[in-house]
Amino acid sequence: MRQVLINLLNNAIKFTEEGGVSVVAGISKTSFQGESQAVSAQRLVIVFEIADTGAGIAPEELDSVFEAFVQSETGQQSQEGTGLGLPISRKFVQLMGGEIRVNCQVGKGTTFKFDIKVNVVDASELSGKQQTQQVIALEPNQPQYRILIVDDKRLNRLLLVKLLSPLGFEVKEAWDGKEAIAIAEEWEPHLIWMDMRMPVMDGYTATKHIKATVEGRATAIIALTASSLEEEKAMLISAGCDDFIRKLFREPDIFAAMNKPIGVRYIYDEKQNINPSAKTDIQDVLNISNLAAVPTELLNNLEQAVSVSDMTQTDNSIQEICNYSPSLGSAFAVLAKDFDYGKIVGLIHKIKNNLKG
Repeated sequence: MRQVLINLLNNAIKFTEEGGVSVVAGISKTSFQGESQAVSAQRLVIVFEIADTGAGIAPEELDSVFEAFVQSETGQQSQEGTGLGLPISRKFVQLMGGEIRVNCQVGKGTTFKFDIKVNVVDASELSGKQQTQQVIALEPNQPQYRILIVDDKRLNRLLLVKLLSPLGFEVKEAWDGKEAIAIAEEWEPHLIWMDMRMPVMDGYTATKHIKATVEGRATAIIALTASSLEEEKAMLISAGCDDFIRKLFREPDIFAAMNKPIGVRYIYDEKQNINPSAKTDIQDVLNISNLAAVPTELLNNLEQAVSVSDMTQTDNSIQEICNYSPSLGSAFAVLAKDFDYGKIVGLIHKIKNNLKG
């Protein structure tokens, strides 16, 4: 289901330049024919609807959009994708007992709708969901880590940039292996996120070239691969990669993978920390040197901005705080990115109390 939603959302965002994309989910009132009322009560149909205001699909192309390697005219013009996203999505939906449908108007948008059949379970049957820790900043007194992101897809690079830059990493981008080699030689990054399949020069060739140099051997390279084949792991290691992550990844996977080769340490949201014996939380930001460096007026300005949900002023205030305390500013920036203004106010109050103490 996750893969289906990602495929459909990826298409919707890719072909929507103005307007927006919406996702709606709900329980259908459809009953299962031939089943008793008691049995039917234990089964549900969940309906998903993904709608966009993009270019749309021509009526004569609707019958072929679910065929493998077939792209609509709009898809061909974008020069992205393989024409497999929709066929794979339909197959997955069918495997889950449902069906997928499409409605569209050229120039006004497209709506994909699919349903899946699920069984109702008792809450006692569910295992406890493992809570993940949210990284909100880098621990103080660490190197200024330089991270190079190499991927021919702009959206893929942007995802990692948006994830890493607010924390205080220095980030650069390259769109193929040849450009990555040039940047690595001049900039000497601590770590490279390397997509393995790119035009001009792929990630395998670039990794071998970088690791063949003295400086390159000191650079950690983590492969990003869409392959699920175990055989590729040996190929990645032999090419010189220190580790690899399969797409689609989650934020905790990225941070954990970076910790292994370069030892970067993080500050976590204290409310989400689930391991008190290994606790590294927001308190690490609240040390005397950090707090004394930030003028109280800037904290007041930030509190005022978030209290009225002024996003522009919030960002400006955080940037000013970063000039005095990068670690504290980074913690605020991560919370602001999630629009978690309540936590920002709570943190400001905690800072003021510490200063009074």
